Amino acid sequence: MFTTVDTVVPVPLHKSKLRLRGFNQSELVAKGLANGLGCTLDSHTVHRVKKTPTQTRKNRMERWQNVAQIFEATTNQLAGKHVLLVDDVITTGATLESCGQALLQAGVSKLSIACLAIA
Repeated sequence: MFTTVDTVVPVPLHKSKLRLRGFNQSELVAKGLANGLGCTLDSHTVHRVKKTPTQTRKNRMERWQNVAQIFEATTNQLAGKHVLLVDDVITTGATLESCGQALLQAGVSKLSIACLAIA
């Protein structure tokens, strides 16, 4: 399944969260996967355009509402490609769903998902 991946995309952090933390843990995982798969890493096409509160204390419905339409693909350079979307942890899948929708709207032809843990 991952042998046809063209590009690996990490779930992006909001720029303020990235400044505070200093790194995006999903990007570090994605970089290793891209290297292992022999494909490109794209950390610049998808952006988190809205700062949202942490998901940690929210119930399932609140998590979905919190991340609805917070991602945007700034170009269509991923159109027609098989993209592997990477996040560190899946709890409800809300973040991946929202980010995945932005990728599909940008013309991605096949979307696969990888994560380190399920909570």
